Amino acid sequence: MPTEITIPGLPCRDLDDVLPFYVALGFEVTYRQERPNPYAAVRRGGIELHYFSVPGFDPADSMGSVGVLVPDTGALHAEFTAGLRAAFGKVPVSGIPRMTRPRRRQGTTAGFSIVDPGGNWLRISRHGAVEGGPDEQPPASGGRLARVVATAARQADSHGDESAGIRVLVNGLARHADAPLAQRLPALVYLAELRVRTGDRDAAAALLAEVAALDLSAADREALAGDLATAAELRADLPG
Repeated sequence: MPTEITIPGLPCRDLDDVLPFYVALGFEVTYRQERPNPYAAVRRGGIELHYFSVPGFDPADSMGSVGVLVPDTGALHAEFTAGLRAAFGKVPVSGIPRMTRPRRRQGTTAGFSIVDPGGNWLRISRHGAVEGGPDEQPPASGGRLARVVATAARQADSHGDESAGIRVLVNGLARHADAPLAQRLPALVYLAELRVRTGDRDAAAALLAEVAALDLSAADREALAGDLATAAELRADLPG
């Protein structure tokens, strides 16, 4: 066991905003007090976070950010997804709180991010990943659009600039209009996700309809099962 342990203390508007969210993610509330000041602690495995409430605090103004290293980002995301769906009926992808999906991000470590109800960012990456290393490079099988998606993910998922991510994807899809369908699909699905995040649900629905109409081979559908599942989830969350 390490001799030094760091536990971040993060702000929130109210403890009752953040605690149910973390319980849904599988955290245990290990401590809570209301006086002399509202304060609470949550823990899940080796992830421990402390929260203090600030009267009048606006989560949109939070600059809280925590790096979390885990053995398997995909497995943790799946567990978080199941917990959020069980507690709230869906995974929030826009606003505060929200959770992004695991994907490679150009020039930074692969993983996903959570913005909690206090507006604090949890940036979750695989333990041992090296920025810019082989694990962080878009796979050659993804073609030119894989790099476009990774660049967009750096803007939208790492920096929180969805508009910049949308511009990268729109320009990339236009520039590589001759790319195979199997390479276009991940970019279209991610663009639909960003349209949902920015509230443009009509554009998202049109993109998802385009995805559904793609004439993919059985092999492509198997290889793109994750992206197709994401598209189905996005479609289910759009108004009928």
